[in-house]
Amino acid sequence: MSAPMGQPRLRLPQQIRTGEIIEIRTLISHIMETGQRRNAEGQIVPRDIIKSFVCRFDGQEVFSMELAPAIAANPYIAFPLKVEGPGTLELVWTNDAGEERRATAQLRPA
Repeated sequence: MSAPMGQPRLRLPQQIRTGEIIEIRTLISHIMETGQRRNAEGQIVPRDIIKSFVCRFDGQEVFSMELAPAIAANPYIAFPLKVEGPGTLELVWTNDAGEERRATAQLRPA
């Protein structure tokens, strides 16, 4: 059984201008169990990681990454995004069990 993913946190700049490159910063709570460790009874603890992250702006993929067992618990992800105009930012995390967590934000550049 996989551990539940926490609610994602998303941090954006206070003010955004059209054409500006901003930094998207996000964090999600998750144990990121590698499948290499043993429990107190000597049994292998099953692998349980967030395996992918995708960011879309108005439905178009602008950033994605595949995560591996070597990624630390509670993954923090930061990346640049050039904001060409207003739209919806959607971030999606998917774990080994196929469960997803989403965060969305409306970007309204000045």
